[in-house]
Amino acid sequence: MVLRDVSQEPFWLKIDGKWVHISTEVLSLHPGGSAITTYKNRDATAVFHAFHAGSKPAFKMLADLRKEQGEKMPEVEEAKLEKLLPGFDDVNMGDYNLTEEGEKKMIANFERLRWRVRQDGLMDGDHFFYFSKLLQCIGMIVFAVLLQYYEWYVTSALILGLAWQQLGWMIHEYCHHQHFKNRFLNDCMSYVTGNLLQGFSSGGWKEQHNVHHAATNVVGRDGDIDLMPLWATVPGDLKHMDDSSWISYMLPYQHIYWTMFLPGLRFSWLIQSIQFVSNMPTHFYKCYRDRALPEQITLGIHWFFVLLQLYYLPDMQTRAIYFFVSQLFAGFLLAHVVTYNHYSTEKFHHNAKILDNYPCLQLCTTRNMRPGLFIDWLWGGLNYQIEHHLFPTMPRHNLPKAMVLVKEFCAENDLPYMVDDYFTGWKLGVEQFENVARLAAKLKQKLV
Repeated sequence: MVLRDVSQEPFWLKIDGKWVHISTEVLSLHPGGSAITTYKNRDATAVFHAFHAGSKPAFKMLADLRKEQGEKMPEVEEAKLEKLLPGFDDVNMGDYNLTEEGEKKMIANFERLRWRVRQDGLMDGDHFFYFSKLLQCIGMIVFAVLLQYYEWYVTSALILGLAWQQLGWMIHEYCHHQHFKNRFLNDCMSYVTGNLLQGFSSGGWKEQHNVHHAATNVVGRDGDIDLMPLWATVPGDLKHMDDSSWISYMLPYQHIYWTMFLPGLRFSWLIQSIQFVSNMPTHFYKCYRDRALPEQITLGIHWFFVLLQLYYLPDMQTRAIYFFVSQLFAGFLLAHVVTYNHYSTEKFHHNAKILDNYPCLQLCTTRNMRPGLFIDWLWGGLNYQIEHHLFPTMPRHNLPKAMVLVKEFCAENDLPYMVDDYFTGWKLGVEQFENVARLAAKLKQKLV
């Protein structure tokens, strides 16, 4: 979820073999928001390099902290696994038992892979590709307005929904700084493709999405798998069930209504964006306070034009149909992609040792959709989700090239490379929800 508690407590990070202390003041100045908190008192070397590839300001900030603090070796308590639900801890949960030697070898191999993709130019964005994508989206919006003028209302709404979905991939790419080397230019384009053209907050997207990348499918860290009270993804979500709670009646059937709720995803993100942008002027992180005004202005302009477009429709019934068709269609097109890649894979405990092995975590929690010309376009490159999670700042158009290298890396390191057709992945995701639904049904029977 975008709107979640922000921890402000000081902690330590280990990067490239050296510890650095993150005070409350330093934390508030972090340009990436709370993603940095996901590796409290842990080795964050791999995830640091994945997020900050080619970022001179990030490496300078790290160097300045080390110079200021000097060499320090804190006493950090060893992380302990927490029980999710006694007797059912293995449901939907992955197991990590790699030896320390094997772990070091795998991480070293991944560093060589990271170096190779940079040497091959796979981290460089193509201006023509991104500007043509933006023109495609603007063209679809113009076409939708033209169809509305000629009273093809439902078709217009569908085209507009498709444009919003495609813009969803573009804000995702600009928030990951995939196009420009200049952070400011990427931020400006995220306001255009996100706040202005489709109503999604750039800052809100980063706050939620960066955490998801840092600790994918890790319970209590990745907000994308915290779907309560509507869905339970792991046994621990059922701890607070009681016989008087309405969720105890719903969760046993969550695998049945999961797909039906997918179109509502866009509504959820729109509401969260408005809430996030409204709270930006007083946010703990300076990066969001500094960006509050441009985000509020661009988001306000978006809703002005949405209401203006609806105003020019002939009557209230047509307005309601147009609004819900466009929003729900866009929601489904977004949701059927973003729910495919991770809900069908295993989850890991809050303090699982796999957090120290970034490539292994990403490969064990991510599934690819089989590529193809149409799928590559419709899914915005997120059918190459494995490659994207290993290299978040890699431009979309280079992901197919990286796929060949990643498959070689997986084969050499005995790691899974999960890629399936859509219905196989969708079925596996539903089965994960069904596993917890059965537990919910058993608990419900005990409570009655």
